[in-house]
Amino acid sequence: KFMYKKEIPIIIEHLQKGNTILYPTDTIWGIGCDASNSEAIDKIFTIKNRKPKQKFIVLVEDFKMLQSYVEGIPQVIVELLEQSLSPTTIIYPKGINLAANAYASDGSIAIRIPKDDFCIELIKQFGKPIISTSANFHGEKSPCCFMEINLELIKTINYAVNYKQQDAKSNITSKIYKLNTDNNIVKIR
Repeated sequence: KFMYKKEIPIIIEHLQKGNTILYPTDTIWGIGCDASNSEAIDKIFTIKNRKPKQKFIVLVEDFKMLQSYVEGIPQVIVELLEQSLSPTTIIYPKGINLAANAYASDGSIAIRIPKDDFCIELIKQFGKPIISTSANFHGEKSPCCFMEINLELIKTINYAVNYKQQDAKSNITSKIYKLNTDNNIVKIR
């Protein structure tokens, strides 16, 4: 658990500078940046060779932080997230207080509260949400461990987190639900 303590200040320095990071999330390895920095988000679109209309997931520390970045969290979402044992991403109809290019064209935003000590501690110390997208070029298979990440992709990232790089494969994907404007929940994945 404490192996990443020295890494976090280094990662935060990169995030504050608008740099991109390669980091282990609660699911798979991801490319991340400050979710409130539009230039940093643009860097990720460029790295992944992805169209800006295809949006990313944003990681927040907890419900308190979540409340600052979406318009209203209905009780049905609170219950779903509290009961979920696996990583669960919710697409909220209206995001607020993030970079404009973090939202989908309809203003929606996909957010997950990770169930992972490293991710939670990183976001907590950074004090802001972090973008999370799979560590692969657009169209390529998502890597299940650090060793599967394309070396050409690694070269494009400002900082690769030195934690969990030797870990075995993790093929955890998050469940994805969409919250409609009428507070109905639709399972996407």
